[in-house]
Amino acid sequence: MMPAFNSWQAFFAMGGYAFYVWLAVVFTVIPLTGLVLHTLLLRRRLLTEIRQRESRERRIRAAKMKKAVTEAAGEKM
Repeated sequence: MMPAFNSWQAFFAMGGYAFYVWLAVVFTVIPLTGLVLHTLLLRRRLLTEIRQRESRERRIRAAKMKKAVTEAAGEKM
């Protein structure tokens, strides 16, 4: 199997089309990187919101249970 380029310089020159090739690479890598970062940030925000919502629901349930226990204890007396 023969390598496509004889040296690193030939690889980076891309047979005279280096500007177009590397420009295409940059215009592909930048949006993909942005998409990955956006997805990670959105995931982090979503998990935070879920944790907050679950915490709020636990507090509400605990308050309702406390109120029910208090009312039940008041009726027994």
